[in-house]
Amino acid sequence: MQRRFRGYGLIAMPPVMTPRTDRCALWSWAFYDWANSSFAALVQTFVFAAYFARAVAENETVGTAQWGSMMGITGVCIALGGPLLGAVADRSGRRKPWLGLFTGMCILATAALWSIEPSPEFVWPALVLAGVGTLGSEYAMIFYNAMLPDLAEPKAIGRWSGWGWGLGYAGGLVLLLIALYGFVEVGAWFAVSREKAMHVRAVMPLTACWYLIFCLPLFLWTPDAPPSSAGSALPLGQSVKQGIAQVRLSLKEVRKYRDIGIFLLARLFYNDGLTTMFAFGGIYAAGTFGMTPSQIILFGVGLNVTAGLGAAGFAWMDDRLGPRRTIQISLLCLTGCAAVILSVRSVSLFWGFGLVMGFFVGPVQASSRSYLAHVAPAEIRGEMFGLFALSGKVTSFLGPLLVGWLTVASGSQRGGMSAILVLLGVGLVGMFLVPPVRENKE
Repeated sequence: MQRRFRGYGLIAMPPVMTPRTDRCALWSWAFYDWANSSFAALVQTFVFAAYFARAVAENETVGTAQWGSMMGITGVCIALGGPLLGAVADRSGRRKPWLGLFTGMCILATAALWSIEPSPEFVWPALVLAGVGTLGSEYAMIFYNAMLPDLAEPKAIGRWSGWGWGLGYAGGLVLLLIALYGFVEVGAWFAVSREKAMHVRAVMPLTACWYLIFCLPLFLWTPDAPPSSAGSALPLGQSVKQGIAQVRLSLKEVRKYRDIGIFLLARLFYNDGLTTMFAFGGIYAAGTFGMTPSQIILFGVGLNVTAGLGAAGFAWMDDRLGPRRTIQISLLCLTGCAAVILSVRSVSLFWGFGLVMGFFVGPVQASSRSYLAHVAPAEIRGEMFGLFALSGKVTSFLGPLLVGWLTVASGSQRGGMSAILVLLGVGLVGMFLVPPVRENKE
């Protein structure tokens, strides 16, 4: 069986593995999303990031700037290192060892955040550990994503990508609720001392244990790609040399992968729009609608719930209509909802359209992974998912800058947030320039 994609010629299918139809193996793969999302939800977003800015740094303003700088630096490292690591893994022939390495790196760094006390003297250890954890989490996802086409039949890649993404949202939310009501809130379930913020710091080993426990099914029951799917396995030294050469060759022969390049460029814009929407959504809700911190957190929980339901529930659309069409429809709906949100004055309408918008965030993200899983040549799949990581990080500064400039120029938050419409719109136009997934079954 072979597949033909416009611009790539004939690409040999990876060798069929017996576990390819093993649902246990696939669910074990999907639960890694459930495990990995704990780091993003509790370290990068809701718990440790806020604790760092408010209690560890000199003050909240300085802490926000320091945290942003750390995330920017790690983003550059991820963007630059991702394609190379993916290419090295392609040459070495296995992905699970790399996945295990970076998973362990993230888990250890997360557990070590327990040691960060509420004092400015812990600023640099906190930033270093959080940065190492972020690198581990993001690099692990490169190899995790690249495993999907070897596990699922082509006709089922979309649904498994969507179900995995939905589990990711669900896992992050479940652990967040456990952390908040079990440790952080006054009158929490567990009587952890509040001296030196131990009730907050205790969430970090909890997060590390969650990640460790729920990543184990993948390593126990999900098979790795056989070396023959990427050529003969090579020693690490040769893999690195050939990986560097492969990245150089891909950059020189970029026209050969023109359609993938256009897709990654389109994703660069619409992913930046989604990232900016989440980053500034709380600020917009507070400044324009006067929502309190508790209301904003509740809205964030609701948005993640609808995004998870959308990713899991709309997974069938990917397999029936194709990932390209799913992304197009979702981006159209996202842009429409965002336009309404920027024009309404009612808090209830903001809530309503905001939660509806969440249903289309998950499908965009899940189908982006699915599209690349379909079209990336098997022999350089890891490298392509490294470029996928690059497209999600290399311009992460663009959205926030546009929001800031437009806010100053227009004198209003609504004017500033219109940058999101621009980014989503450019990404949508780009998705009309890429071809649909085409299969030629013999």
